[in-house]
Amino acid sequence: MEHRTIGELMTRKVVSVQLDTPFKDIARILTDHAVSAVPVLDGLGRPAGIVSEADLLRKAADQSDLSGRTPLPHLEAWERARSEGRTAGELMSAPAVCAHPQWTVVEAARLMEVQNVKRLPVVDETERLLGIVSRSDLLRVFLRRDKAIQEEISREILGRTTRLGAAGVTADVVRGQVALHGSVEEPLLVPVLVRMCAGVDGVVSVSEDLKPAVAARSAEGRGVPA
Repeated sequence: MEHRTIGELMTRKVVSVQLDTPFKDIARILTDHAVSAVPVLDGLGRPAGIVSEADLLRKAADQSDLSGRTPLPHLEAWERARSEGRTAGELMSAPAVCAHPQWTVVEAARLMEVQNVKRLPVVDETERLLGIVSRSDLLRVFLRRDKAIQEEISREILGRTTRLGAAGVTADVVRGQVALHGSVEEPLLVPVLVRMCAGVDGVVSVSEDLKPAVAARSAEGRGVPA
């Protein structure tokens, strides 16, 4: 099986800022390009961090509210220091958590989850920026057509990988939900098949109604539907 790579899913035309880009210029760039965050690049074109709407809004939240309707938020020392920042380098979240174009959706999704980030700059072997991938980009694999998913499972898993073929096991796919039917010679193969199918890009869930081949043949000999 071949998972779609980050290089296929990423946005290549990336809006970015420099370390010395002023606060107001960052706000204007975010608004003009309808994005919520941008990479901050150093002098060599490498991501040094990410500056987001949240980083800019921290400055507004730390200002006095003369109406008294909302309490002043508690900010840690590092948050207060960043709220006083005037340039991208002072405001950004750093270091940048980056991905590489050959990574799979699974690898990028796991890194986002572990690091609690919404987007990953994509860099080459010299750490120069190539693109950016977001959570919404990763979700695009679930737009894959059911027929394409079914064909990959039949070809790569049922046919090529396990040598079962369509005669032993068949797969139905509806809205990304895979249902396996048929019989297998080795019952221990069932959880393996389920895990392999679950790893196909675009699969939402996998269910199985797989019987041992001996039991299936016995049922057929008695005239009972398998």
